[in-house]
Amino acid sequence: MAQIFHPSMNTIAKASIFGFLFFIAAAAWIGAELVRSPYNTQVRVIRQQPVPFSHEHHVSGLGIDCRYCHTTVTESSFAGMPTTKTCMTCHSKMWTNAAMLEPIRESWRTGVAVQWQRVNFVPRYVYFNHSIHVNKGVGCSTCHGRVDQMPLTWRAASLRMEWCVDCHRQPERYVRPREKVFDMTWTAPANQLALGRELVKQYDIPVSRMTDCYVCHR
Repeated sequence: MAQIFHPSMNTIAKASIFGFLFFIAAAAWIGAELVRSPYNTQVRVIRQQPVPFSHEHHVSGLGIDCRYCHTTVTESSFAGMPTTKTCMTCHSKMWTNAAMLEPIRESWRTGVAVQWQRVNFVPRYVYFNHSIHVNKGVGCSTCHGRVDQMPLTWRAASLRMEWCVDCHRQPERYVRPREKVFDMTWTAPANQLALGRELVKQYDIPVSRMTDCYVCHR
């Protein structure tokens, strides 16, 4: 019986199988990179706001404490967004005619809240409580980055599960004294691990249960 396929088809078949496996591996790698890319995580992507608010100016330049605007950060799951009244405490007396502040003045006149766009948030199926982290010695800059150096606000960390779990597994690498939580210029000392272990004990951080599913998924 005459041969139906040319002998070269064996080579082509083997190459096709190898190429298909290579394609699957490449697609998986590209997918993983896209998931971690700024396109998906929005890291360092500036969100457009009704008013181009500068943390650099207000925090670093004027020395305004985080808690002045984010009033519930020490006692609630939500850090809180500044009300129009908070803004107008100063801006009813200064920059009163600035065009960029018209949305604030309009909000003051109408009583309709300014629709700020949240920069940092987690999915609804994730439980996160600001007050717990603050009171356990997790600094603002640990999660939000050097906000005091941001002329416009962007997300500094991915806030993905793997990023959160890294801290939950080894909190001694990140915790700081409570009085330094709102200090944007604070840097970890050379003895951070020793200090961190002491603070973990002092602040009663339950390391053995920190990676249990129910801690974040309730």
